[in-house]
Amino acid sequence: MRLSGTLQFVLLLASITRATGLSIPLEVEQLPTIVTHTSGPIIALPFDHTVKIKCEARGNPPPEYRWTKDDEDFVIPHVSTQNANITFGTLVLHSKNLAQHQGKYRCYASNKLGTAMTKEIELIVSRIPKFPKEKSPPIVVNEGEPITLHCNPPEGVAPRQLYWMSIGLQHIEQDERVSMGIDGNLYFSNALQNDSRQDYCCYAAFPRIRTIVQKTAMAVVVESSEAPPVRKPSLLLPSGVQTEKVVLNGETLRLECIPEGYPTPSVSWIKMGDELPSRTKFDNYGKLLIISAVQKKDEGKYICTAKNSVGKSDHYIDVIVEEPPMWLTAPPQSQLTVIGTDVHIKCSVGGKPLPQITWMRNGELLTDYPKDNREVLDDILVIHKARPEDSAVYQCDASNRHGSLLANINIMVMNMAPLILTRDEQEYAVVQGGEIIMNCSVFGSPAPNIDWTKDDIPETIDGERFVYLQDGSLQIKNAEKDDSGKYVCESSNTEGWSAITAVLDVKDPTRIVNPPQDAQIISGTTAQLTCLAEYDKSLRESFQVVWMKDEQKIPLLFEKDSRFRYFADNGILLIMNVNLEDQGIYTCIASTSVDEDNATAVITILDVPDVPTKVGISELNSWRNITLSWTPGSDHNSSVIEFVVEYEESQWEPGRWKELKKVPGNQATAELALYGHLNYQFRVYAVNAVGPGPPSAPTERYKTPPAAPDKNPENIKIQGHLPHQMDISWEPLLPTEQNGPGLEYKVSYRRLGVEDVWKGQLVKRHSFVIRNTSTFVPYEVKIQSRNSHGWGPEPKVVSGYSGEDVPTAAPRDIAVEVFNATTLKVSWTPPPAATVRGHLGGYDVHCLRKYSLLNPNKTLDERNSMSFPGKRNHAIVTGLKPFSEYRLTVNVFNKKGNGPNSDLVTFKTPEGVPEQVPILTASNAKKDSVLLVWGPPLQTNGILTGYLLQYQLINESTLEVVNSQEINITVADITQWQLQGLQEGSLYHLHLSGCTRAGCGPTTTQESSTIGQAHLSPTPAVALVQSSVEGQQSNFSNQGWFIGTMCAVALLTLIALIACFVRRNKGGKYAGTPPPQRQDMFFMEKVKEKEDLNPDVESQGMNDDTFCEYSDSEEKPLKGSSLCSLHGDHTVGDSVSRDSLVDYTEGGGEFDEDGSFIGEYSGHKHRDSLSEPNGPSVVSA
Repeated sequence: MRLSGTLQFVLLLASITRATGLSIPLEVEQLPTIVTHTSGPIIALPFDHTVKIKCEARGNPPPEYRWTKDDEDFVIPHVSTQNANITFGTLVLHSKNLAQHQGKYRCYASNKLGTAMTKEIELIVSRIPKFPKEKSPPIVVNEGEPITLHCNPPEGVAPRQLYWMSIGLQHIEQDERVSMGIDGNLYFSNALQNDSRQDYCCYAAFPRIRTIVQKTAMAVVVESSEAPPVRKPSLLLPSGVQTEKVVLNGETLRLECIPEGYPTPSVSWIKMGDELPSRTKFDNYGKLLIISAVQKKDEGKYICTAKNSVGKSDHYIDVIVEEPPMWLTAPPQSQLTVIGTDVHIKCSVGGKPLPQITWMRNGELLTDYPKDNREVLDDILVIHKARPEDSAVYQCDASNRHGSLLANINIMVMNMAPLILTRDEQEYAVVQGGEIIMNCSVFGSPAPNIDWTKDDIPETIDGERFVYLQDGSLQIKNAEKDDSGKYVCESSNTEGWSAITAVLDVKDPTRIVNPPQDAQIISGTTAQLTCLAEYDKSLRESFQVVWMKDEQKIPLLFEKDSRFRYFADNGILLIMNVNLEDQGIYTCIASTSVDEDNATAVITILDVPDVPTKVGISELNSWRNITLSWTPGSDHNSSVIEFVVEYEESQWEPGRWKELKKVPGNQATAELALYGHLNYQFRVYAVNAVGPGPPSAPTERYKTPPAAPDKNPENIKIQGHLPHQMDISWEPLLPTEQNGPGLEYKVSYRRLGVEDVWKGQLVKRHSFVIRNTSTFVPYEVKIQSRNSHGWGPEPKVVSGYSGEDVPTAAPRDIAVEVFNATTLKVSWTPPPAATVRGHLGGYDVHCLRKYSLLNPNKTLDERNSMSFPGKRNHAIVTGLKPFSEYRLTVNVFNKKGNGPNSDLVTFKTPEGVPEQVPILTASNAKKDSVLLVWGPPLQTNGILTGYLLQYQLINESTLEVVNSQEINITVADITQWQLQGLQEGSLYHLHLSGCTRAGCGPTTTQESSTIGQAHLSPTPAVALVQSSVEGQQSNFSNQGWFIGTMCAVALLTLIALIACFVRRNKGGKYAGTPPPQRQDMFFMEKVKEKEDLNPDVESQGMNDDTFCEYSDSEEKPLKGSSLCSLHGDHTVGDSVSRDSLVDYTEGGGEFDEDGSFIGEYSGHKHRDSLSEPNGPSVVSA
């Protein structure tokens, strides 16, 4: 039957053949040479309407074509109906019925010099295959007899496939007894009763034309018998005792023996005198022997033996290996020769049988007449003393029964002067170090001599770098700059001379100096590749950089088919939003019209791992201990660091995934310990250096049975919020950790360190209170969980204390050791541990400044409290006021509050150094003197004894100190000084500080200059109080009229300030110093101002051993008071406010062992300086 659809194609069973002739330029007259043609056979399918037979040739004059069919001239019939035409030698056949064109075709290409021809090209027109309509009578046999059902399939387009089936398309079962032969017949070695049927059908399938045809069904009747007679084997195929099999060298040999007999015979094979080749295979239950790629040595006598229990039968097959004609060396070559030489054409062929050689000239049979100059010697044709008229196309045709060979040999007999075919004045460019070929294509007969010269130098070019090619061209290797110039190619033979000129320009090479580098890029980011190159500037217009990926050009942003992710500019390639498809080998090609250079780099894309697959429970160790396994996905070039197993349970938090376990990245299984009474499902995701990948699909639900708890509560806390009570709390089990319903906790406790029994209580909440306990006594506590299915594991025992109360005793033996004017050490004997009645928090040291020794009649009552956490017996107190009398007490504290104060200790602080002089002026500058005026220190911190004046001569060019001197002013109540003995017209730095018996305080600095002869009278300057201990130097100079004017203004301002200052003093000892009452008001105003500015500043931490805050009263501590500092920071913004200890205890706050909250307050304070003490003094209570 025929399948639907029509195929319209031509099966060409051989490739297009190309011929090579003499290398003669077409500008020269020459014989025709067939360059390509169709080799047969050609099989035309029954549904095709056009067949093309190709034949193309070249020559000068251009060849004309003619065709023969079956050795007769082929005349195109009915041209008007377009049944056939010839275009450029190609024969095109048009017909609704191609059968009329079936035959053997040959193409002839001719010009006035000769004729070339092709081999015969056979055209086979295939018909639609059909079985003949026939009706066969039923085949009747007795049981045990052989049967042969003949198929006789029709011919058709190969391959042909044969089948035996029933009408219902059920295959006939085949075995050692029943089998189909190569010929398509179905052979029964012996018939059985069940072989009887009415529908044995042979089917022939032709896949290339999609056609299946069916033979008329045949009937087989097997008559039964009680016991079929046994029979000795004989062969149904092949017949006789001996046959001959011819096979071509290289083809496949198939030998077939199909036996008959009863019982069913078996078949075996041997080769006489030799073993079967290693390439031997058996098919069709041993009945078919197959040897592939047959060789000459496979020839010989093969024996197939059919054997059963009755006997055996042999058949001999002589295998002969033959081959079609073939060239023993190479096909004979065309020749160009000069007049008068002998021409030898050798046609060396082989084959079996030995091919017969036929010689032809211009397509006509060549005869050897004595008067001709041609002679045939076996496979050689000799032309003696060739003449121009001997020029022709000679054909050598070698054939045997397996095929034929045909060679066209062009023989050109001519003399001709050199003809240079290359264009004159041709320009060439090459880069330095490269290779260049300058063409000089020459034709002549005899073969001309060729020489090259350069720049009018007559010597022929020679050297290792210069190579003369066979066609006359000059090749220059490793070109140098000096090779640039004009070259001449000269060609000559016996017939004449010719020459052309070529111009060579050697340019700088293109070289990539910054190539792209291998890179690992994270997916989703931007990749950048750099490719910077150097090239000859004269080639700028042709220079370009092209990017390739995996040998394919990358479409850039502005080009067609671009994916809008690639952008290249100035040798830089940007790949935006990279993904896995961008991974590969990238090549940048920097090229000019002369040369190019390339460089490659590998981009590796890193991405998160793929989803693990096939996640499931691979092993069930127990109901609550399972092994989860999975198949890892691709790691996308970044090794997997770990796999994370997550779970979700449907009872407590459905839909929420939680981490269960992590396993290393080289592991694809995880052993999981599960809780009871939960309905689990699991999933897995992988993590690499890029990040976590997507999770896998969840597994099926897995339900665990209920069980007793696996763990007890953790983080047990024992606290005493009240003195006679102990509070126990713990972290409860999570719902997923309960393992079943009915969760409870058993709280057990007993006194530690005494004989006591465990007391217990079952609770459902996660806290428990024990009442009526002694104050601060140790207990042991343990908590065990249980549910409806049993108790949890044995719990761990923890210890703690019952509630605390305030301490009942004060520290004893208080001693004070004064280090200097602001620092002391206080020591004590701690109270008994039992009186602390809680965890020791630390100690509070309270200082009360009664009065200043400068004004003992005024009571100050400035209070200072500091806390020192932890267990200790001494502390360092800093920040005291110099030259004052203090009262000191110490108390212990715990979390519940403060204990009673210790006995009072009285001590005095020694003198300190004064504060900085608040104002210093230099005026009345003369040639050798200057007048200094200042105000006394606001805080003397002792009895003022005088001043220390230092003055330094300054080099105005380098600002270096040239000379330094000092003066001790021993009068305390003086506020001005005439400094004399100075150099005329010089710059001085002046430093002044107040002094007590403890030493001198920080200096105030002023700059002044003496007057030269050419200057006006001096003008004073004003120095403001410096903020640093050393002071800050002014860089201002009084030279010049502008500076002088500004100084005069400053002097007037100073005089006004001094007048205000003196008026405000009102009888004080020092000018500018407020009276004591005014100072107190001034300080209180400052404190009030700070209160308003900082109503509630958060407390800050401090050092264990330092504290220096004061308050005016114990009952109402000041808020926002400033913290004293050795750095003298007085700004409100830098102040630190703290809560007092009294406020803290009243508020019920608690101290811990790591620190304490401290309340500190002070009035307005100025900076104090530390001085070395003359010796420590000890005061005892």
